[in-house]
Amino acid sequence: MLDNATYTPRLKAQYVETIRAALKEEFGYKSDMQIPKLEKIVLNIGCGRAAVKDSKKAKSAQADLTLISGQKALTTVAKNSIAGFRVREGMPMGAKVTLRGDRMYDFLDRLITIAMPRIRDFRGVKPSFDGRGNFATGLKEHIVFPEIDFDKVDENWGMDIVITTTADTDAEAKSLLKAFNMPFNA
Repeated sequence: MLDNATYTPRLKAQYVETIRAALKEEFGYKSDMQIPKLEKIVLNIGCGRAAVKDSKKAKSAQADLTLISGQKALTTVAKNSIAGFRVREGMPMGAKVTLRGDRMYDFLDRLITIAMPRIRDFRGVKPSFDGRGNFATGLKEHIVFPEIDFDKVDENWGMDIVITTTADTDAEAKSLLKAFNMPFNA
């Protein structure tokens, strides 16, 4: 059994021991407070039309996201009614979870080392940054995570992953994520 008082995620230890010094040297920061770091990771599953037909689909997505993240996921609800899509205000439409601290580093480690290599025809992720040092990507199937049992999956969900950093520029954020071995394709 792991002792939570002494457990440090592998990527967090790697960041403290090697990545911080490499980034400080690469960008010439004068203070340690300028060095970019991970702030949070937000995971989102939207059920779309499946949730309109069957309200249990959002609960299924929430349960799967809870398994993947190791933290209870929130159910997201429709903000507005849209008659053409048969969506009513307050209807459950998906699930989301925000990871910080050790869970964030554990999830990033599993994403990079386990889940991404299991993606069919994987050639790396497109480096899509928002201009402020935040990275967003998506997965077509949530079943690439080992926590999900193939036999119990009733539907494959797509998943959005947003990694928020304290970096000021996209170049700094890309360098930070590359140091964590994020497999960029360009």
